[in-house]
Amino acid sequence: MVKISKEAALQYHQNGRPGKIEVKPTKPYRTQTDLSLAYSPGVAYPCLEIQNNPDDVYKYTDKGNLVAVISNGTAVLGLGDIGAMSGKPVMEGKGLLFKIYGGIDVFDIEVDEKDPEKFCEAVEKIAPSFGGINLEDIKAPECFYIEERLKKTLDIPVMHDDQHGTAIISAAGLKNALEVAGKDIDKVRIVVNGAGAAAISCTKLYCALGAKRENIVMLDSKGVITSDRANLNEQKKQFATDRRDVHTLEEAIKGADVFVGLSKGNVLSQDMIRSMSDNPIVFALANPVPEISYEDAMESRPDVLMSTGRSDYPNQINNVIGFPYIFRGALDVHATAINEEMKMAAVRAIADLAKQPVPDIVNEVYRVNELTFGPKYFIPKPVDPRLITEVSAAVAKAAIESGVARHEITDWEDYKQSLRQLLGQETKFTRKLHDTARMHPQRVVFAEGGHPTTMKAAVQAKAEGICFPILLGNPDRLTRIANRLKLNLDGIEIVDMRADQEQGRRATFAKHLAEKRARQGYTFEEAYDKMYERNYFGMSMVENGDADAFITGLYTKYSNTIKVAKEVIGIQPGYKTFGTMHILNTKKGTFYLADTLINRHPDEDVLVDVARLSAHTVKFFNEEPHIAMISYSNFGTDEVGSPLKVHKAVEELQQQYSDMIIDGEMQVNFALDRKLRDDKFPFTRLKGYDVNTLVFPNMSSANGSYKLLQALDSDVEIVGPIQMGLNHSIHFTDFESSVADVVNITAVAVIDAYVEKIKKK
Repeated sequence: MVKISKEAALQYHQNGRPGKIEVKPTKPYRTQTDLSLAYSPGVAYPCLEIQNNPDDVYKYTDKGNLVAVISNGTAVLGLGDIGAMSGKPVMEGKGLLFKIYGGIDVFDIEVDEKDPEKFCEAVEKIAPSFGGINLEDIKAPECFYIEERLKKTLDIPVMHDDQHGTAIISAAGLKNALEVAGKDIDKVRIVVNGAGAAAISCTKLYCALGAKRENIVMLDSKGVITSDRANLNEQKKQFATDRRDVHTLEEAIKGADVFVGLSKGNVLSQDMIRSMSDNPIVFALANPVPEISYEDAMESRPDVLMSTGRSDYPNQINNVIGFPYIFRGALDVHATAINEEMKMAAVRAIADLAKQPVPDIVNEVYRVNELTFGPKYFIPKPVDPRLITEVSAAVAKAAIESGVARHEITDWEDYKQSLRQLLGQETKFTRKLHDTARMHPQRVVFAEGGHPTTMKAAVQAKAEGICFPILLGNPDRLTRIANRLKLNLDGIEIVDMRADQEQGRRATFAKHLAEKRARQGYTFEEAYDKMYERNYFGMSMVENGDADAFITGLYTKYSNTIKVAKEVIGIQPGYKTFGTMHILNTKKGTFYLADTLINRHPDEDVLVDVARLSAHTVKFFNEEPHIAMISYSNFGTDEVGSPLKVHKAVEELQQQYSDMIIDGEMQVNFALDRKLRDDKFPFTRLKGYDVNTLVFPNMSSANGSYKLLQALDSDVEIVGPIQMGLNHSIHFTDFESSVADVVNITAVAVIDAYVEKIKKK
């Protein structure tokens, strides 16, 4: 699990605009007409339509995509009763997850009321605003009453995620784990350690799947819950055992097939797991410390099937796999409730998804993704792009079939396609990058090891499993910086290229460089001196196989870096130059821009190379390149300067590479507006295609374009610069790069290095 410091968390929440969510208009608002339509007098018309037909509220307002995340702060995460206001960051976080995974808008509402009756009254009064209610972090047993009452009094979906979210995901996991273990749910003995809201709901759902109540033993803080115990609440009574031979967890777990922990950490020992039946299933879900660590559980016996709530181990039981898609499906059919049929549909959809072939995240040619159904993978990953289509559709279909839907979906493939388009490209791209890199982490050298941004990025990349970082710099200095930044450098290699112990490696690298560049006047002595410089030494590590990739640029002049890269690494055969690309993820799609960093004033030959490299790079990211060569004029209207260079480059490209979908010179607006372009210039090779790749006539226009978009729209996600055309995975950063930017480039560098290895096999 990624370790988060207090300082980093507080900075994350307060930087820029405080908090994690905001409200944005969805309609034009720039003219007086726009405002008159949005408010008075135009707004009166939808009001009257809704008065005549209340269901039209879904047609004219955001109700059908709006969920209230409501809490009184009495059971916030593992923090307990910290109050409504103190729980607000959690509720905002839940809103963020709803948005990025399900495309659902959220208002977080913190109600300062512990009395269940009064709390329900407050929720009932505001419910007309929303399409659904997500109850969050409310303590037991009050949460049971609150949910049941609101389900009866409201005509919109209500779900207490602490109960049902965990239940749905763990039930899907249990269903699949039993299949892997070769066991039947109606025969297995289950021990549930914990009797709170989540534990009760999980156990209910296991019973709905076929588990027998007589085969279940539940424990609370006092031990095994037996039917003869006094003062049991109604929830605990359901699972009180008639057995009198077990009192403690150690006694209850002997011979058990399944352990589900929803209580507190470090209560399950290795000896207890050894006492379980063959192929035991252990779900250690206590937060933040599990009942037993993954390492200890796996060490106890080789046949254990293990799940935790942590992302850094297999089979993570994570509520985000469920709630965004359950509400998505419920909202899309204007459901009046989330019923048992819908929950069970979600369970089956999640379970079935884990059995399907895992989609390649990168180009199919490279086959990076190796996950297959079995002991290490019986629950889908949260980043699986199929969750929104499969789970949402299953829930929506169950709502329709069980009679709680106000709106019916008839074309399910069209519905799934609309779900795929709902979130656009934002965040998906980087998730795919990170997930792919995590499959095959490589050794990455960071040139500016003492730069705070570099160090933070290296630590984060290691924590996420993206790479094995190597920091260049003086170990004592780097350790002091790390201590000041409160960063843990354990497991991160530090190389001091100027240290005496690196003399041998400097000599080896110098000899290689001198031989490689002998005809360019290089001597061994000159090359040896250069090995004291971080770029020469770091790139030589990659060139000589001591590392797989190299990141530089935070405080290095590009002109120098470019020179070193050409000398040490060299340009790929068939090209005269190399370049860089920035990737822009926008609401209108993903766009690839080049050359943003390397070639200041390219001639037509360089533009040809940049276009070819761009095509190759776009294919690398599993897209078909549709390339527009950009200029300030269209198709020969200006016959001097840069338009002429672009014109000649396009001419050569179309002659030499007839299968390349490319044309120009053209203005940006024509490139990005297919209808305008096709109507005005029907002869273009791009006719019928949406352009996704823009090659600019010079570095100023390319660099200025992406930075302008970056400055004007904070929602535009930018990844880059991505190197194109060098012999090894050498990538650059900007001096203004954030930690996230460097981590993203690191992921690209890792994938680049891995693909390079695959090609050489």
